[in-house]
Amino acid sequence: MKKLSVSVLLLAVGILSAQEQEKESKIEDVVIVGNRNAKRTKLETPVPVDVINIEKIQKSSPQTTVQDLLNYVIPSFNSVRQSASDGTEHIDPVTLRGMGPDQVLVLVNGKRRHTTSLVNYQNTVGNGSVGTDLSTIPVIAIDRIEVLRDGAAAQYGSDAIAGVINIILKKNIGGSASLNYGISGRNDGETYQAGANYGTSLGKKDSYINLSLQLNYRGKTTRTQNHNLDIFGDNFAYDFASDPATARASDDAIIQQRGLSRDDFNFQIGDAQIKQAQLFFNSEYPVNDQFKLYSFGGFSIKEGQGYGFRRLPSETSNNVYSIYPNGFQPTLGSKVYDFSYAIGAKYNKNDWFLDLSNTFGSNTFDYDVSNTVNASLGAKSPTSFDAGAHNFLQNTINLDVSKNIKNFNIAFGGEFRFEQYEIKSGEEASYSRYDIYGNVVTASTPSADIVGAGGSQSFIGFSPTNALSKSRHSTAIYGDVSYDLDKKLDVDLAGRFENYSDFGSTLNGKLAVRYEFIKNYAIRAAVGTGFRAPSLQQQYFNNSYADISTTGNSIVTKGIFNNDSEAAKALGFDKLKQETSVNASVGFTLKPLNKLSITLDGYLIKVKDRIVITSNITDDRLAVYGVESGRFFANAVDTETKGVDLVVAYDWRLGGGNLNINLAGNYTETKITDFHFPANLQTPQNEFFGPDQINIIESLSPKTKATLGLNYGIGKFNFLVRNTYFGKVIRDGYPFGGVQEFAPKVVTDVSVGYDFTKNINLTIGANNVFDVFPDLQIYENSYYGVFKYAPVQMGTLGNYFFGRLNFTF
Repeated sequence: MKKLSVSVLLLAVGILSAQEQEKESKIEDVVIVGNRNAKRTKLETPVPVDVINIEKIQKSSPQTTVQDLLNYVIPSFNSVRQSASDGTEHIDPVTLRGMGPDQVLVLVNGKRRHTTSLVNYQNTVGNGSVGTDLSTIPVIAIDRIEVLRDGAAAQYGSDAIAGVINIILKKNIGGSASLNYGISGRNDGETYQAGANYGTSLGKKDSYINLSLQLNYRGKTTRTQNHNLDIFGDNFAYDFASDPATARASDDAIIQQRGLSRDDFNFQIGDAQIKQAQLFFNSEYPVNDQFKLYSFGGFSIKEGQGYGFRRLPSETSNNVYSIYPNGFQPTLGSKVYDFSYAIGAKYNKNDWFLDLSNTFGSNTFDYDVSNTVNASLGAKSPTSFDAGAHNFLQNTINLDVSKNIKNFNIAFGGEFRFEQYEIKSGEEASYSRYDIYGNVVTASTPSADIVGAGGSQSFIGFSPTNALSKSRHSTAIYGDVSYDLDKKLDVDLAGRFENYSDFGSTLNGKLAVRYEFIKNYAIRAAVGTGFRAPSLQQQYFNNSYADISTTGNSIVTKGIFNNDSEAAKALGFDKLKQETSVNASVGFTLKPLNKLSITLDGYLIKVKDRIVITSNITDDRLAVYGVESGRFFANAVDTETKGVDLVVAYDWRLGGGNLNINLAGNYTETKITDFHFPANLQTPQNEFFGPDQINIIESLSPKTKATLGLNYGIGKFNFLVRNTYFGKVIRDGYPFGGVQEFAPKVVTDVSVGYDFTKNINLTIGANNVFDVFPDLQIYENSYYGVFKYAPVQMGTLGNYFFGRLNFTF
């Protein structure tokens, strides 16, 4: 009996006729990721895999990016837009099974994709991690996405502790296009998306080249209290001042003198503005029946515009009155360039399959700060600055060999990977502090004649001291064997040895078993070891940044120091080493009825020496570096994650149409089981890794998340109703705020689609149609009333309405 899909993506399958679903499922059910035996379907794999048909779900879903689509169809996947968080506003961190963004490996067409050059350090989800920017891959270029929800470092190497996301690009002949417009219920956050995909033959049977172009625009949103300062009462940024009452009186006098009102002081907090263009390709050319050449890749350019804290007129150390008599709110602009390509050859001889490839990727993040000042320059200060950039590139050479011999499939191969990370300094005024004579002031050349703070306000530029270029390489060999006995007993055994030039070697293995004890009823289990190499970004990122002082009454300069720095050595920090992990899972797959499938999988993930960024450490030994406090990357904690995934899918012929019912849920709990303090560090735990950092790992993401989707297709109509449950989260505002629990919420998506012709479809609908928000923040956690809502659970967009035209030709 043919195995049918259990993916939550079947929420949108009603858009096709039952006959079309039956035909296409034969292809969609086959799984590539997680093993090198391409003959298995989803219900036959010894570990859980979701296969998501992007074209189907994207037609009827309100979401327009890869990470947003996955967020609403895979409960163990989480992604929330952040606000006022520097670069993290522009690249959304994503997580799987409660682990970090850097513990999820992303592949494209089965080949390792590069990460971003950005380090998340603004106390968001994934703090201290480096993830992969899924938004750089245009949705219109994707055929399907496979999500392996199990540790796979023994098969794919570093970063695969939580699982693997494999993005399969389109290779079809023909064309399609999509036009999308959306806007929030508050008349902001407008989105425009236009995409086109076209595939054609290269003049030979089974050859193709598939091209995709997509343009995106997302407007900013404002989610502050009443959009003005009046609601802040006697607080707000005045609390940052040493004498709040005097500061407020001074500002009020300025406002009155200039004939303004307090409503003129809007504070922009919400989603950043994003503009993006993407061009991708996927191609293959068979030279003969045994030899094929292939290539794929693409380019993405993203421009973002986010906002920092407002500097008020009375903040003389951070504002220049002659330039901004009403104060100012700095703007952080980004330009993110992402480039990738792969080229390879496949050879098949006597059922031996060889695949030799080279995959390259790079990510560059440029910072521009505008509507700001270097206060130490006074009236001579520019109001915009080039604040520098960081870049990461990766080149991977792979040789994969496999052969199927009766019930056995054997595979082995090798990999060589080169990585490079760079920080480039900005212009001098973006990072320097000057005295009243225009001379640069440093720790070695102090001066008492200084008017204000140095560097560009809100985001201090990278200095030549921060600038660096570091590289490393790694070599790996792997082997795996799978045994299938008439689809009753499946056994997979995999091992991988890897050597890194900067920290040494690691050996990992995995065993996975599936046994079908009754037809259509099976038990599956897996156990394996894993690792994650410290990224070059974590090893070498360093900068100075503006933040609230440890006393909470001013904005000061703090620092992040890399593990090679003199500061790290002085405080006794060791060099980073790899994280190591043990993964175990056990589950059931059931198909009691022809149209009903159920999977239930439990898992346990233990990580030792997990790499995190510390809290702000105050130490007299850091004063020489011109910062109030410092943060460091360290193998500081051990964690244990346990959870369960449930997916139920049922197709029902109803009233002449087809109803698909899909229920998917996840429960994940992560606990820190141990701390590792540097022996020579004399600081309490609250400074080394405080309650706010523990909160980010343990309880800032929902432990429970579930989706119930109903999709009904009849004739030319398609109807979608999807409810997504976001469990409670906890936010700890330490050291300035309190502990707040955010109650569970349910978000409802609806859409109606109509096929005007075989080739033209119109869909209209809404995300979060009932305008559900996280609970209002308690005052002490809201930065004095600025952040009305925390960016948790479903985020702060509110309801969002869209219309989409889809074309095929």
